[in-house]
Formats: sequence, C-alpha cells, structure tokens
Amino acid sequence: MSCQNKTIYSTDQSLSIDFSNDTITFDTVFTAVGSSTRHLMVYNNNDENLKISSIRLGNGNMSQFSINVDGESGYDFSDIELYAKDSIYIFVRVTVNPNDYNTPFFVEDKLIFETNNNIQEVSLTAYGQNAIYIIADKKINGFPKFKIVADSLQETHWTSEKPYVIYGHALIESYGTLVIEEGTQIYFHSGSGLWAYSEGQLRVEGTPENPVVFQGDRLELSFTDEPGQWDRIWLMEARENYGHSINNAIIKNGFIGIQAETFLKNNMAPLTIHNTIIDNHTGYGILTNLYNLKASNFVISNCGNNAAYLRGGGEYIFEHGTIANYWKKSTRKNPSLTFENIYQDPIGNLYACNFYFEMNNSIMYGNIDDEFTTNFYAGPDTTYYFNNCLLKTKKTNNETFTNFNECVFNQDPKFVNKEYNYHLDTLSPAIGIGNPFYSVGQLQYDLDGVSRGDKPDAGAYQFVPIAE
Repeated sequence: MSCQNKTIYSTDQSLSIDFSNDTITFDTVFTAVGSSTRHLMVYNNNDENLKISSIRLGNGNMSQFSINVDGESGYDFSDIELYAKDSIYIFVRVTVNPNDYNTPFFVEDKLIFETNNNIQEVSLTAYGQNAIYIIADKKINGFPKFKIVADSLQETHWTSEKPYVIYGHALIESYGTLVIEEGTQIYFHSGSGLWAYSEGQLRVEGTPENPVVFQGDRLELSFTDEPGQWDRIWLMEARENYGHSINNAIIKNGFIGIQAETFLKNNMAPLTIHNTIIDNHTGYGILTNLYNLKASNFVISNCGNNAAYLRGGGEYIFEHGTIANYWKKSTRKNPSLTFENIYQDPIGNLYACNFYFEMNNSIMYGNIDDEFTTNFYAGPDTTYYFNNCLLKTKKTNNETFTNFNECVFNQDPKFVNKEYNYHLDTLSPAIGIGNPFYSVGQLQYDLDGVSRGDKPDAGAYQFVPIAE
C-alpha cells in the first residue's frame, strides 16, 4: 500500500500575495490595429502554500484585455496553486484599433485576485487612440504629479494635428511658454489638469471658427455634459510682458475652469480672456487669488459653487460677459459672483489687499435668490462698479446704489434656453441696455462675430431678430 502526502493550503485571511507592479501600462501608441503583451509576476512570499481562488478581469469577456495563466488564455481562472516562496507569471494582452474614434483614449480594466476572501487588484491601462499622450512622471511634495511640457526658456506649440490626452498635470516651467494653436483638442483624464508654474506662460490662440477645447477624456455620450471629469487650468503668477492669455476657447466639464493666483511672487502681468466659454464645472468657473484679470465676450455657466470667486484682492475688468448659473446637479448655496479682499499666502498668513472690479455691458443671473456677495475687510481700497448690466442681486439699497450705473435688476434675461443657450430671446430686458462706450475695438463684435452696432445688448451675445 502506497501513501501520498496531501498538499495543505493555508486559509489564513491575513496572508496576501505580492505583485511585481501595481499597474501595468501599455505605453505603445499603435499605428494600426494590433496588440501588445506585458507580463506580471505574482509572488507568495509567505511560509505557507496558498490557493488563489479567482484571477479575473473586472470587465470579464467584455474587456479589451485578456490574460494567460499557466499557458491558458481567458478572462477568468480559479483555484490557482501558489506554493510558499514561489511565484507565477501572468501574461496580459491588449488589442486596440487606434483609428476607431469610438474607442476611449485610455482603455482601462483591473486584474482582480481573490485569496482566502481577500481581494487584491492590479490596474491595467492602455492607449486606445492615436493621440499625443502627456503622462505625468514627476512628483514634488505638496503638488500634483506632473510632466514638463514647456521647459525654462522653451516655447512649445501644440497643434490640431492630433488630440492631446493628459494623464496627471501638464506643467509649464518657469520662463517656459506653451502656445496652443487653433482647433487643438485637449482631453484630461480624471484628476488631471494644465499647470503654469510661477512665471511660466500659457497662450491659447484659438479662432472663432476653430476654438481650442479643454474637456474630459470620457468619450461616451453619457459623459458629454457630465461635470467634474478633470481638475483645472491652474495659472500661477506671470512675469512682466508675459501674461497668460486665453482666446477663443471652450473649457468644460471639469472641477475648476480657470484658477489664477499669486502664489510665490508678485503677479506682474494680467490674464486676458476673450471669446471663451467656461461651462459645467462642479466647483468654480473662475477662481482667483490676488490677480489681475481682463475678460471680454465670455460665458461662465452652470457651476456647482461660484461662477466667479474673486478673492485676495486684485484688479478685474469684465466686459460683455454672460454669467448664467442654473446648476442642477446638486443644491448650490453660494452666489454666482463673490468678491473678497483677504489674501492668504502659502504659509497661512492673512492680508487685506486692495480690490478693484468693473463689469460693463454684462449679465449676471441664476437660480438662487441673490447671485452677488462681498466679503471686504476694512483698510485697503475696495471698489466695484457695475455699468449697464442686468443683475440678480439684493444689493440695491441707498448705501450701495452708487456702485451700479444704468443697470437692470432682478428681471429674467430670457435666454433662449437657460440650461445651455445664452443667446437672448425676443423679449429679453437685456436688449439695448448696453453703452457703446464699452463696445469698442474687438468688442464691436459679439461671441458669434455679430456686429453690436451703436445699440449694444448686455451679455456675450447680441440679439439678432429672426426674419418672418
């Protein structure tokens, strides 16, 4: 009679397996339909044998990945034996068609391991389309992970030849310049953004016919109007004669559209924004901190917090803008427009700073009772004026009425559609209330290129009668 020892596998739930990588990235940009293979090492560094009850792809047989375990290919494997101090190879394969524009820019899945009821995961990521991929590769404590796209004394141009897909933050270094040319499409992965470090420069040079578009990288129809898909455009202080500029752009579906702040040094040049739409952000449309901003022919719409939160002091001139905040994704408590003159430096010190604001020939309206508030500390000069604007505000008593000149208060502007179309309807009270003094130069034409003539309307769009 012969005897055979039975292999014993531990059921201790405190034991886990180890991996050669926690993420497998397929960083080949495919030029034709094809596939690529990577391998993963799985280790049992324990003193006891283990049985992995399940190794599977999160998306199952719908995944664009497949795996090979012990010479067999598939999507789901069970009861894989892994002896003490031993290891196994798992091969991971992905197949993509980079010219299929229905394919996401990033093809993602997870490889899920279950051992003694413990779940462990390895992330799988592959590039899904022909594009220029900016993948963050550096980290400094206190800042997001980034990749330098314009180094010091370097001027980099992004063109419309291929879309740009950003994973992490694309960084413009000090004394570097990034020029984004007309028609360029920029897609951000979740949590990603564009970051101009102190004294770097961003120049967005779209045209009315071919704007530059900033948006999330989810291409499914259900994400077309989904906010919060990416982080922000973050602009730190500019150096003299090298201010940031954003012309003819669409910035949508993020957390913050534009954050412009004095952070390490004094800001020496203004940010200029022209012919730009900032729409559908879970946080703020524009968030500033002791900055100098000039904005014209712009729309800020549908933000979960403030459409524009101008804090820390600074100088701001808004002309022919439409701020329309009808956010519906959650309960919005903060008004569309907030002014504050308190500046907090990076180490937490507080200062009250001069504040100047001027809004001309504009609309500021939304779906809460009062869309305007201020928080001014005594001491510094704090001045604001609204000229020839349509406003939703309760700040119209005798003490503050000198801040408003020829304005219309608390009358529905009658947009064509208050959720997405901010052209004026036939009976809009914003028609004809503008002052031609503020509609000169490039502001003779609205965001659509329509002439304002000598009777400008308030807002970014001039009313155009429809012929009978």
